[in-house]
Amino acid sequence: MLQRGAFILFEGIDRSGKTTQCNKLVECLQKSERKPEHWRFPDRSTELGKVINNFLSSKVELDDAAVHLVFAANRREKCKDMFNKLNSGISLVVDRYSYSGMAYTLAKDIPDMDQQWCMMPERGLPEPDLVLYMRVSPEVAASRGGYGEERYEKAEFQKKVAANFDMLKGKNWVEIDAGQPIQKIHDEVMKAVDDLYSSSRLSGPVGKLYTADGLKNSLADGQVVINVVQNNMSMKASPLPSDVPI
Repeated sequence: MLQRGAFILFEGIDRSGKTTQCNKLVECLQKSERKPEHWRFPDRSTELGKVINNFLSSKVELDDAAVHLVFAANRREKCKDMFNKLNSGISLVVDRYSYSGMAYTLAKDIPDMDQQWCMMPERGLPEPDLVLYMRVSPEVAASRGGYGEERYEKAEFQKKVAANFDMLKGKNWVEIDAGQPIQKIHDEVMKAVDDLYSSSRLSGPVGKLYTADGLKNSLADGQVVINVVQNNMSMKASPLPSDVPI
């Protein structure tokens, strides 16, 4: 049976080496028949992405709730294209996604902007088949080139983000020690990816983020969140666009 494409996601704090490992993985998959594409969020090429770029570069200021929603909308505008590519057999290697949105927003400790609030705008987006969590200490990340160029690259804030990633880890996450040499990290990445392709996970449909099934796979406290979401969906959830599969 022809497998659909795999959705392979790299997550982690700033300067944890995600982009380097994305590039190395795509290069390896290109040598096989996996047909990979390298995606990155935020996608700064769109109109929303340009707003995000200006915000991250501290050229404009935005309300914290608006920031989260703009980042979420940047992922939402790519939803249909992601489903289409995965269903056509193209594998997506993605640098950051919805979990970054939650980890960074929750690090701000803003009343009423809790985990449930963060999830709502992204319900029904494609769910990653594999999340490679690049764990590195904020101190090591801060020593790497380019650190401090963007708004959130501050050690204390990154510590809160790292703690939130630990809280969000779920069943389809694999933790990678990103403080190791680049090639050793890549070897561990390839083992996790090879395990995914040799499993039966890609024989079924693409999962949908923050739906009941998706939460069980994606978040460690999935059943608790499922109950909260279902109890509050009619009061707080905005309807999804008609062309988005849920």
